[in-house]
Amino acid sequence: MPQLDASLRQTLQNFDTPTICNALELLVPQRRGSGFTVKPLLCARPTLPPLVAVARTATIRSMHPSDITGAAARQLSDAYYTYIANGPTPSVVVIQDLDGANAGYGSFWGEVNSHVHRGLRCNGVITDGSVRDLPALAEGFQILADRVGPSHAFVHVVDFGKPVSVAGMNVRDGDLIHADQHGAVIIPWAVASEVQAAAERIARREHIIIEASKQADFDITRLLKAFGDSAQIH
Repeated sequence: MPQLDASLRQTLQNFDTPTICNALELLVPQRRGSGFTVKPLLCARPTLPPLVAVARTATIRSMHPSDITGAAARQLSDAYYTYIANGPTPSVVVIQDLDGANAGYGSFWGEVNSHVHRGLRCNGVITDGSVRDLPALAEGFQILADRVGPSHAFVHVVDFGKPVSVAGMNVRDGDLIHADQHGAVIIPWAVASEVQAAAERIARREHIIIEASKQADFDITRLLKAFGDSAQIH
């Protein structure tokens, strides 16, 4: 796995997630229809900068108590937090709720877990589960969740480090994630350093069309010319 150094992270944070998706359409056109969230997620803090981090994966349930109790349950919980602590940073936890139609029944995410994960250099979570304690979340910690709910219920970690699927996005441990209020996308490590140039090329193309549309004499003829001029930018 390549390293997410500060320079690459800062570069990718200069773009919103739709722009990243646009850039990837140029860089990996065969992946145009996958690798991003396709179901709506609530963004707890839409004003935060885009989240750029390395994925850590887990699954949870909350409708019923865990089959594992006592020392075994403590061991699983400790192993999960050790997994978060020992992985690449900054990280983002991508957590799939296994309760199906009742996903989000109880929340794993709130004041305590946001602070604990933030302390372990995890900067956010993407989950099809729920979130609570919105005013008390750790500073700078981003959450994209399916819903807001009031209770933990019987929430517990089932497994971690395995492939998961959240909001239609299939994620593996170590994937590079970009996320903001629009949703999330996986950036292939192989093209991560090329995203900026691709995004800037698209921006130049779009600028020609947008500026043409602002002119007083804008009409279909001007639009078709703008499309042609835009296509000449490579």
